[in-house]
Amino acid sequence: MQGKVILITGSTDGIGRETARQLAHLGATIILHGRNHQSGPEIRDQLKRETGNEFIDYFNADLSKREKIHALADHVKSSYGVLDVLIHNAGVFMPERKLTQEGLEMTFAVNHLAPFILTGLLLPCLKNAEQGRIVTVSSIAHQNVHLDFKNLQGESHFDPYKAYALSKLGNILFTNYLAAHLKNTKITANTLHPGVITTKLLMAGFNRTGASLEEGADTSVYLASSPEVSEISGGYFIKRKKSTPSAASSDEHNINEFWRVSTELSGIRYAF
Repeated sequence: MQGKVILITGSTDGIGRETARQLAHLGATIILHGRNHQSGPEIRDQLKRETGNEFIDYFNADLSKREKIHALADHVKSSYGVLDVLIHNAGVFMPERKLTQEGLEMTFAVNHLAPFILTGLLLPCLKNAEQGRIVTVSSIAHQNVHLDFKNLQGESHFDPYKAYALSKLGNILFTNYLAAHLKNTKITANTLHPGVITTKLLMAGFNRTGASLEEGADTSVYLASSPEVSEISGGYFIKRKKSTPSAASSDEHNINEFWRVSTELSGIRYAF
């Protein structure tokens, strides 16, 4: 991975930080992302010391704010120009319905629309890479939701778990559309379930602990770095194995309609 440039969202804590640590050990140039101006640079410097890799950068952005996502993309474009791997790791679990400044439900906005916007903005950088990879951390929770296009924002009914599961289904629908439209390019797009891992999100949403961060990061690192998956796109992985997601995530109507709604809500038009 020497010389490969990797942006990992939500990488100052939990699975994201461990993913960054492992990929830094492999020699990649790492762009950390977080939303804490004070702790971000400290974590960057700590990872440099831990890994011996001096090529670790830190960019700050609140992914619930659209202008901050655009600023993050502009920063990556101006600083690097080429992006080999984009890992969408950042995520939230909201115990109650809360809206962003654009009036969008927070879980949907951060977990799905932020990756949708950021990928669209950074697609030119991924196209500049020898072989670009888009890796999105979904969840097995995506199987436990009924897709209601009239309630994507929890307009008529909000349930914290169902909102989270919907956003994770959105990750897979988004990736399936991407993979189909990028099939004639050098860019791949895949999703994964990291496992039930001990993180702040798991405690906040489910009040339980799980497996180690090392295990949680393993499949993200694999999809970002392994030559074994260099030509696989549109896959959903669990423990490095290609798995079968829910039927809803493979339904063509769902894929196309979710993309249409996402385009409308985000204002992003992809240039495939």
